[in-house]
Amino acid sequence: MNTKLMLEREVYRMPKAGSISDLQLLKEELAPPKADEVCVQVRAIGLNFADIFAMQGLYSATPDGSFVPGLEYSGEIIAVGDEVAEWKVGDKVVGATKFGGYVSHINSHHRYVIPLPEGWSFEEGAGFLVQGLTAYYALVELGNLQKGMTVLIHSAAGGVGILANRICKKYGAYTIGSVGRPDKVDFLQKEEAYDAVILRNKIFYDKLKNALGRRPLRLIMECIGGKILEQGWEAMAPMGRMVVYGNASFTSHSAKPDYPQLIWKYLQRPKIDPLRLPTQNKSLMGFNLIYLYEQTDMMHQLLHELQALQLKPQHIGHVFEFTEMQEAIQLFQQGKTVGKVVVKTHSSWNRTS
Repeated sequence: MNTKLMLEREVYRMPKAGSISDLQLLKEELAPPKADEVCVQVRAIGLNFADIFAMQGLYSATPDGSFVPGLEYSGEIIAVGDEVAEWKVGDKVVGATKFGGYVSHINSHHRYVIPLPEGWSFEEGAGFLVQGLTAYYALVELGNLQKGMTVLIHSAAGGVGILANRICKKYGAYTIGSVGRPDKVDFLQKEEAYDAVILRNKIFYDKLKNALGRRPLRLIMECIGGKILEQGWEAMAPMGRMVVYGNASFTSHSAKPDYPQLIWKYLQRPKIDPLRLPTQNKSLMGFNLIYLYEQTDMMHQLLHELQALQLKPQHIGHVFEFTEMQEAIQLFQQGKTVGKVVVKTHSSWNRTS
């Protein structure tokens, strides 16, 4: 591709945050990459819950006005800016972006793409950066993950949950996974090496205490909220850390948020008194990976540490065509998915050599 020519690309654009049904497939012109950018022909797009919250206007980082959702992708470089030395046309890459990923082509600063790991498919590459860094940062940087530690991982069959469990196993931790559907229990028992798996229901607390036995619960990957958060906090041992990186209980299965239900859930949310934290000797932490986006050096350091663990590729549970974006989002919203949900823009399931 000539770096001086304009390119017509396909893009899924929201006119403004509010209803996912407003997401439109459009054709737009893409300018040539700037001097410090590369242009990537996107081959696969990874879906994340942050996409859903952004499209519904429930995410504080959502851009004002019209925007393109999407935080991660994989593809092939088709043009490089004049000042970019480490990349060339034809390189296969994995990329992260602060929105803008639901596209057929994207211009990215050269530091926000990394090589697609050897032997990985584009789909596997699109399921790694956001969820891998989320799991690693929560567990290692905030959670102080140590050998022998007992860790509770919610949404254990999701993309973050699966990678979190694999990271824990590299550290020699004992993992308890929680899921919301019986079929996900079966999947985890067959495919992932959790030490125990719990189906979340009305007796979740009793199940958790039984799974713990005499083990102190020292770290919780919390992304559910509501009573589950409250019960996890109660079960957590002194010196324990709860890291909150999402709130699935606020997720709507419809295109628009159900505001009366959201208000009710908000009013009923758990209240953790900071004045009691020293007495309880517990820690509550929260983070969102998108706010680390500008900390490029930190992200590369974390990524280097994560890659050194040599995790096997993400489990890709569902693959949709680019024209099936709405169907992919709807399935993802319903909580019926296992592993990573990926949308491909071209035929790309062949592994790279």
